[in-house]
Amino acid sequence: MSEGFEQDPEAARWHYRPSHPVALNPFFKWPLDLGAILRWYASYWLAASTTTLAVVLALVVFYLFLPPLKAMGNVQIGWILRVWLANLIPHILCAGLLHFWLYKWRGQEKRFKYDARDPAKDNGSFTFRNQVFDNMFWSLASGVTLWSFAQCLIYWSMANGYAPAFLFPEHPVWFFLMFPFLIVWASFHFYWIHRALHWPPLYKVAHALHHRNINVGPWSGISMHPLEHLLFYTNFAIHLIVPSHPIHVLFHGYMQSIHPVFSHSGFEQLYFADKERSKIGDFFHQLHHRYFECNYGTVEMPWDRWFGSFHDGSGQATVRTRAQKKQMYTR
Repeated sequence: MSEGFEQDPEAARWHYRPSHPVALNPFFKWPLDLGAILRWYASYWLAASTTTLAVVLALVVFYLFLPPLKAMGNVQIGWILRVWLANLIPHILCAGLLHFWLYKWRGQEKRFKYDARDPAKDNGSFTFRNQVFDNMFWSLASGVTLWSFAQCLIYWSMANGYAPAFLFPEHPVWFFLMFPFLIVWASFHFYWIHRALHWPPLYKVAHALHHRNINVGPWSGISMHPLEHLLFYTNFAIHLIVPSHPIHVLFHGYMQSIHPVFSHSGFEQLYFADKERSKIGDFFHQLHHRYFECNYGTVEMPWDRWFGSFHDGSGQATVRTRAQKKQMYTR
């Protein structure tokens, strides 16, 4: 990008900041740039990303671990436990391994780390006075449990004919289109639920727990209050309306819950063997954790731009965000 952005005063506030302003999905930019749109979606589906990881996990779990859909028509502890383990084990592996690589083993030192600080210890703001233990507790005890509960409700509804379901190879075109549709739906749902959670009463009761994490790490992704988890996982309700395959339900869960492990890692890139291996961080959302009243949604849809809460990583955007925040809290 321009030299002006690299010399922008916002750069001095970060240990590492991307050299370009935060980009939003070019699909919503006019005039349409077909090349930019293709490159954007190729980075999701044709490269190693959290999206492709979610697809792989969904396929492996469905074919090797999940019971047949018809077996989930009755409420039984066996299949419910399988669903819970199918979420718990990947979440622990992804968050645990990433945390060890980045923060315990310091495998890439602080290369590409947004905030130079380490996770907080001996800090009374966190459960157990420890940021990592706090995040692990709320992610696993509340997050994985309520995520699994929501999926079990959908599977049971599918098995009993209360939710529209189909099995591959039925509706092959819709089977593949459902994956990008779920990404767009999740972006829409997240923006509006997240805006609601910043309403002062809800923020104080629930969302403040997640915002303890100004300097985020892998375990911060779904470290939330149970009320926030309940609201967050209402996104699964789409499967009660739109015809889905159980693989879509799995993909939806991994996209919503394992993607945040990486986007909250605190690092822009995964770096090992002296090479940048994969983009893992999300500076767009990192800005939200530092400045709070901006970037409520995702880069997939420009809700923040449309409603005036977009922060592109520049000093000018920080000045505007702080002014808006001051105005919000002095009304």
